[in-house]
Amino acid sequence: MNTSISLVKPVDSPKLKVLFLGYTKEQTRLVEDLVNSKCEVWHTEEKIVTTQGYDLVVSYGYRHILKKDVIESSSAPIINLHISYLPWNRGAHPNFWSFYDSTPSGVTIHLIDEGVDTGAIIYQRMVNFNKDENTFSKTYKRLIIEIENLFIENLDEIISMNFTSIKQRRKGTYHRVADLPEEFSGWDSNIQSEVIRLDGILIKK
Repeated sequence: MNTSISLVKPVDSPKLKVLFLGYTKEQTRLVEDLVNSKCEVWHTEEKIVTTQGYDLVVSYGYRHILKKDVIESSSAPIINLHISYLPWNRGAHPNFWSFYDSTPSGVTIHLIDEGVDTGAIIYQRMVNFNKDENTFSKTYKRLIIEIENLFIENLDEIISMNFTSIKQRRKGTYHRVADLPEEFSGWDSNIQSEVIRLDGILIKK
């Protein structure tokens, strides 16, 4: 097991041994919520080689793709938190592409398989923004709140493994990091103005 994996906090008589991949307890409340729910949580941001020894694996803000041998290294469910309404906007920068491509905005908790954000959906929620959430930064913050709330609302089911999953049935969309336009003004830009501006530039290319 990776030496970079560390125990967040000892728990007496834990219900589950959970491996949390990605964001630290300083970056997300979910780590502490799992601890408070009597889970023994181990954490790493580094690439892992096995999930053996854990009852559940949670990936949130994790920057590594899990290979088939890692996924199949144990029977522990591996769930991922993704800030898009899957199957739309798999991959990178889903918040940007939902506006640029005029696809649904939302959040999804899904099982991890060999693809990128292609696993069966456990929970998801469509998100509509208010008129004051008019920049990419503001809508991103809202999506983070929504995905964490979705996880917390269903935490008892997740811990008890009492959830069902539904296979993604549509082709959806996928974007790489490199697909973000070089001309993009930045995350604090006004969404409507920026989409119109980029359309004008990219159509001329």
